[in-house]
Amino acid sequence: MADENRIQRPLSPFMIGPYYRPQLTSMSSILTRITGNALIVATFAMVWWLLALAAGPEAFATAEWWITSWVGNLVMLLSLWGMWYHYLAGLRHLAFDAGKALDIPTAEKVGWACIYGSVVLTVLTVLLFWI
Repeated sequence: MADENRIQRPLSPFMIGPYYRPQLTSMSSILTRITGNALIVATFAMVWWLLALAAGPEAFATAEWWITSWVGNLVMLLSLWGMWYHYLAGLRHLAFDAGKALDIPTAEKVGWACIYGSVVLTVLTVLLFWI
């Protein structure tokens, strides 16, 4: 093909800007993977806490201090949100696997439902167990 007839176009769909706009469905899929991996951090923190409990008072005091500090509370709160989001996104993918909600408007509504639902469920869980 002659160079003068070649159309100039982006080579990758991942070029952010005028060529590609991130979609809710792709962002929620990426967020599902991120929350799934982030839940491993919370799992390690809880295992550390349990091992410290078995290791003795000094180890437990250190682990307890970290987990109940503002950083630990933030990690646990974000992990709680991540757990609810990951759960709802798993239900969303289960519906996709069943052939439901595959059209773009419905898929976007379900994506927003996962986001809003996870926030609401996180707030309800915090209110239920911290009060």
